[in-house]
Amino acid sequence: MSKFSNHNFAGQKVLVRVDFNVPLDDKFNITDDNRMAATIPTIKKILADGGKVILMSHFGRPKDGPTEKYSLKHLVKHLYELLNADAHEPATKVFFADDCIGEQAYLTANMLRNGEVLLLENLRFYKEEEKGDEAFAEKLSKLGDVYVNDAFGTAHRAHASTAVIAKFFAADKKMFGLLMEGEVISAEKVLHQAEKPFTAIIGGAKVSDKILIIENLLERATDIIIGGGMAYTFLKARGGKIGASLCEDDRLQTALDILEKAKAKNVSIHLPEDSVIADKFAADANTEVRPSDAIPDGWMGLDIGPKAVGIFSEVIKNSRTILWNGPMGVFEMEKFQNGTKSVALAVAAATATGAFSLVGGGDSVAAVNQFDLADKVSYVSTGGGAMLEYFEGKVLPGIAAVKE
Repeated sequence: MSKFSNHNFAGQKVLVRVDFNVPLDDKFNITDDNRMAATIPTIKKILADGGKVILMSHFGRPKDGPTEKYSLKHLVKHLYELLNADAHEPATKVFFADDCIGEQAYLTANMLRNGEVLLLENLRFYKEEEKGDEAFAEKLSKLGDVYVNDAFGTAHRAHASTAVIAKFFAADKKMFGLLMEGEVISAEKVLHQAEKPFTAIIGGAKVSDKILIIENLLERATDIIIGGGMAYTFLKARGGKIGASLCEDDRLQTALDILEKAKAKNVSIHLPEDSVIADKFAADANTEVRPSDAIPDGWMGLDIGPKAVGIFSEVIKNSRTILWNGPMGVFEMEKFQNGTKSVALAVAAATATGAFSLVGGGDSVAAVNQFDLADKVSYVSTGGGAMLEYFEGKVLPGIAAVKE
């Protein structure tokens, strides 16, 4: 059992760092509540024990202190609905403090009854949050008896509420929430306990964004599938003609170095044999299928082709551990979504036969959600940047602080 699950929160004020940085439309309606929904089990466990929950989060990037647009008050109604979705349970009260430190926040926190929730105002209304200011972190710490970090999406930031605050709590009074535990366990399973064959599927636009993760995975993976715009930098580096496809010319040597390292380490790198090419970057473009290294001038690769789909799917289905970060093409446009969808289906099929699959990064997560496959993979990560840095081999401050 985990430290969090073993802890009895009865009568305790529990300060929980969550990631409620959700998108809103111009009428302040939440357009994607995944980050909020993901932390509800943590909150409910504390409430079920008879604890009091004080939630803190950042929201957007306010530049000059308190701003109406970035107030967390816009989330209170939806938070109440998420916590009270089960009509058979007694209603959970949700309060809001229009500051995250200061007299009103402390008074409201102290007045909370067991089983009640308080949401604090946006941490980033204070510049001290992002600066990792110790005095600010100490003020926040006084709001709770126990500190729970359940915000994996911010674990790579050395901010006051994620990395500094933990030092003000004793070892038995600081821990990860259920979401954070799940993220850390899943990531460590892939990075340190991967059953072979281990396939990493790396997509997206730029090689430069993924160099460190690929180099770290060369020490662990048996196969690395490279798709998306970044594949064309590798194809050009090998002497291929890629037309007007996305390419980082200043990274051609880097791509060659990665291919050489992979060969030396006996890691198979799979580049798309063919591509769906287009005469313009648009949903109504004319399209053809061509070998990925023989794309005519003026045309660009916007998805992997049918041969690549077949080869990639076969590699994935024979894997025991799968990490997927980044799409295979411009999957937001229907003409160019087959590659990403086929990879998602292959990951789901491998999972169904016993493989462990971890999907992370905004676009990959969006893809499995779009194709209704999120519940067909082992774990969907909520932290894009944090997951990327973890797989690059970096120490994440938000994780290290709680483990100390």
